[in-house]
Amino acid sequence: MKVLSLFDGISCGYEALLRAWVPVDEYYASEIDKHAIKVAMDNHPDIVQIGDVCQVKGEDYKDIDLIIWGSPCQWFSMAGKMLNFSDPRSKLFFEFVRLVKECKPKYFLLENVKMKKDYIKVITEQLWGVEPTLIDSALVSAQHRNRLYWVGKLQEDWTYAKVEIPQPEDRWILLKDILLEYVEPKYELTDSQKKNYERDFGSKGKVLPEWAEKCPTLTASMGTWWWNIPAILE
Repeated sequence: MKVLSLFDGISCGYEALLRAWVPVDEYYASEIDKHAIKVAMDNHPDIVQIGDVCQVKGEDYKDIDLIIWGSPCQWFSMAGKMLNFSDPRSKLFFEFVRLVKECKPKYFLLENVKMKKDYIKVITEQLWGVEPTLIDSALVSAQHRNRLYWVGKLQEDWTYAKVEIPQPEDRWILLKDILLEYVEPKYELTDSQKKNYERDFGSKGKVLPEWAEKCPTLTASMGTWWWNIPAILE
């Protein structure tokens, strides 16, 4: 299989394909973050990095089997300002549409956050009416993370039809299953830090106890306030 991954990050798409026993013959990654690229290449040196998505030409990738994509989601997310396509990062969605039209891959996979129905409608209309499937990652991990997946298969008339995705079976992976047995003291919350956190976030803030079963999705604000502390918002 030949894969074109847009906004590739650290190439989790490649890793997922390998774990699903999908043979990958060629994997082209469009990414501009140097740190993400380094991680990807350290893990999979056979990846071909092709740079900025805006500079990728579909004519160079006519024999692609699968295009996968997960562009910036901040302005679709209900946790953000929901500026949708008014934000330059969200407009990058149309680069994905452009490349699907130019490459005509056998399949495409688009992933993004849970969002307002109006935004879903716009994206679906751009993708030949292919509607998304909502899956909570808590079924296969220790974290609640609702995400939308648009999966299309190329038809004889060069349009795309929805590929039905069944809900994964619940693997019952709990927080206790992924926590490290030992954490360096420098990463532990002090009583003072706990009080400050509760003060800043009020009733919405809490630190997860060890017996908690699942972790809610971390919010972007956590990176601003407590980037090195395992605390979350409900």
